[in-house]
Amino acid sequence: MKKLLSLVITLFLALKVYAGEIIVYAAADLTYAMEEILKVYKQKYPQDNIKVIYGSSGKGYNQIVNGAPYDILFSADLGFVEKLKQQGLTASDIRPYAVGRIVLWTRKDSGIDVSKGINVVLDPKVNKIAIANWEHAPYGRASKECLEYYKLFDKVKDKLVLGENISQTAQFIQTGAAEVGFIALSLAKSEKLQKEGVYYLLPANCHKEIVQGSAILKHATTDKERFETAKRFFDFVQSPEARKIFIKYGFVLPGEE
Repeated sequence: MKKLLSLVITLFLALKVYAGEIIVYAAADLTYAMEEILKVYKQKYPQDNIKVIYGSSGKGYNQIVNGAPYDILFSADLGFVEKLKQQGLTASDIRPYAVGRIVLWTRKDSGIDVSKGINVVLDPKVNKIAIANWEHAPYGRASKECLEYYKLFDKVKDKLVLGENISQTAQFIQTGAAEVGFIALSLAKSEKLQKEGVYYLLPANCHKEIVQGSAILKHATTDKERFETAKRFFDFVQSPEARKIFIKYGFVLPGEE
């Protein structure tokens, strides 16, 4: 059944792609930053069509292995890109593009003071804590590591609500399904979430570094025009214009930690 579903998805996406158009799979923490990068890119290359699908890095990896016709992967975990290279599914060098940070976020009307730090998860007013599924979401894994670092995981594990990716995790808090939660700094710094909530930046030493990586995928080589578009966009994401946007959304640039 899973293989059939994967095939249906692959065929659907393939039918929707036209010459020179590429499909990018991007980690959900890039939702706001990538959209801004795309706007700047389109001003320079209006002829290019870039479709972006957002989700957890682990699910993106699994879909690519199962034949999904993505042309570039921007993963929140460099390890997934390295695995794809080992399997012969990449068509470029692997490029780290950012280092992510995690925050504890809550709505402004929640009555919970996250400025007190991670121990706020023990507050009696906190009934549910949103966290991305650490089985396939790198930010979820880092959040779990942070809870374990402060010896809080076992105390709050029954309160955890798992999101499929970091964007869904944020939605759980936004809608009140959880009082607080762990999300990417890049989402917390978006205009929308800054209006709605407040955050506490967790220390970088409470979890393994979230090194994010990218590569052009083998599928991009099936068409010359597609590959040229993929390479143009792949290179642009390393440009000064794109790097400024990454910094704006709280990402640390590789080599500048």
